[in-house]
Amino acid sequence: LVILVGNLLIVALILSDRDLHRPMYFFLCNLSSLEIFITTSIIPKTVASLLMGSKAISYPACITQCYFYFLLGNIEFVLFAVMSYDRYVAICYPLQYPMLMNSQLCVQLLLGSWTAGFLVTVVPTVLVVRLPFCNANRIDHFFCDVVLLIKLSCAETQTFELVSFMNAFIILFGSLVMTAMSYLYIINTILKLPSASSRNKAFSTCSSHFTIVVLAYSSCIFLYMRPSSHHTSYNKTVALLNTMVIPLMSPFIFSLRNEQMKKAFKVGLKRSVII
Repeated sequence: LVILVGNLLIVALILSDRDLHRPMYFFLCNLSSLEIFITTSIIPKTVASLLMGSKAISYPACITQCYFYFLLGNIEFVLFAVMSYDRYVAICYPLQYPMLMNSQLCVQLLLGSWTAGFLVTVVPTVLVVRLPFCNANRIDHFFCDVVLLIKLSCAETQTFELVSFMNAFIILFGSLVMTAMSYLYIINTILKLPSASSRNKAFSTCSSHFTIVVLAYSSCIFLYMRPSSHHTSYNKTVALLNTMVIPLMSPFIFSLRNEQMKKAFKVGLKRSVII
């Protein structure tokens, strides 16, 4: 509930406050929406299983859950790279920023994120559906993770593991390289600023995004950039970081460390009190 309310609040603030109708907050609004979708694809079923005692899930529901979890996750990582590029343009080219990051480009970058996420997810999903499953039907996890679905199959899965690894490499390391390059240029530009107040202000605009990026990349590289045979009980703990902890922290990190978000929240609160 905190995840849903927190991220919905960010979306509502950005949509209702004209001062937040900027590229940075446009992408943040979409990131918060993705956090909501990722959480609702996993947590409701997990909570229902814990409360009702039934841990069974149908095969179609399992494949659907797996597909949407990885689709939304892949889109999110591409969006991280897009957001870092936005910060790079804002800090390194502040005068040209309104012209370079116009509304048309922002929409194109968002559509590109969704397209890339879909293309990278659809091939492994098709391969999973075609895998034969015999008698084994127990997954040592709280949701249908593709790594454990592979281990349930009674067929040769080496080709599928290679495809999954390549897809994870493309999304994770591809977006990570773009994000890292953006931040290297950002840090280099910030260090050249003459005053300490200017440097602090520039760092503050990037710190919240950087914090979420570090948490997300470190956990997913640990989970999906290793052979499936290396699956351990720690994977469930790390997966909690992606499905619950990061979506829970995002609203607080992005709002508490952003003066404009705090200002918009206070204005919205005053309007609510008046109404």
